[in-house]
Amino acid sequence: MPVKVNIVLDDDVKSDLDTLVESGSRSHLINHAVRKELLQLKRQQLSEKLARLRKRTTPVSTSEIISMLRRDRSRA
Repeated sequence: MPVKVNIVLDDDVKSDLDTLVESGSRSHLINHAVRKELLQLKRQQLSEKLARLRKRTTPVSTSEIISMLRRDRSRA
């Protein structure tokens, strides 16, 4: 359900928004832009988490991975 919020925009952003985007489309544009930015932030945080995990784990070769997969599949 949509929720109405108050935000503060810089003067130049507000001016461009008024000039470039029709009155009925502004909420859609802002929603789209915020979703896109939030997705980028989530991806960045997950990448950082993966980088931290990589530092704590030991590398595994492709042959070791294949061996582990075959072993796990034979249990089923």
